Amino acid sequence: MLFLLLLALNIGVGCWLYFAPQTHVQAFAPADPGVTKLVLLSEREHAGEANAAELATAPESAADLRNDTCVSIGPFPTQADMRAALNALTPMVTRIQYREAHATETRGYWVYLPALASREQALTSARQLSSKGVRDYYVVTAGDQQNTISLGLFHDQGNAEKRRNEIAALGFKPDMVARTEELPVYWVDFAQDSHNPVNWRSRVANQPDLHQQSVTCF
Repeated sequence: MLFLLLLALNIGVGCWLYFAPQTHVQAFAPADPGVTKLVLLSEREHAGEANAAELATAPESAADLRNDTCVSIGPFPTQADMRAALNALTPMVTRIQYREAHATETRGYWVYLPALASREQALTSARQLSSKGVRDYYVVTAGDQQNTISLGLFHDQGNAEKRRNEIAALGFKPDMVARTEELPVYWVDFAQDSHNPVNWRSRVANQPDLHQQSVTCF
C-alpha cells in the first residue's frame, strides 16, 4: 500500500509539472539601446579583416632598424611624470619603454664630534664646548652614534662647513658627513630615426632637469 501511495504521488507531481502553465521569463537585451554589441575577432564573418586589424602599421624593415638610434631621457622623480612623458612620446617614436633605477640624493649635512670611548668623556667634551660659548649641541646617548656630540644638521653645504670651521677654531676636531638617501627614479627609452630625431623637449613640459643619453637599442 505504501509503494502504491508513493507511486501515485510521483505520478501526480509529474503531471502537475508537465501540465502546469509555464512562467514567462523576461529576456534582457545583451546591451543597452544604442550600444554596439561586442564581437570577438574569431566570430567575425571576414577573417581577413580580423587578421588585418592585428597590426595598425606595417612592421619596420631591416633597413629601418639599421637607421634607428635609441636614447633615454630622465631621470623622472615620480611614476606620474614618467607616464605623462611616455604617453606624449608614444605617437612620435617607433618603439618606447620605461625602466626604474635608483639614485642617491643628498638630504643635508651633519657636523659632529666623533664618538668618544665613554659617556663620561662625551659629557666632559660637552662641558668644554659650553665653556667656550657653544650652546647648540647634543650628546647622543643611544644607538649607533652613542657618545657622539652632534653640532647641527644643515641643508646647505656652505653653512655646514662654516659650522665645522667655527668649532675647529675652538680647538676641537669636528667631522662633517653628507646625509644621503636612495630614491627610485624613472627613465624613458625610445627608438627614433637617426635622420629625423625627435624633439622630445617640446612634448615633455615642466621637466627642465631632464637630460638625454644614448642607450643600446632594444
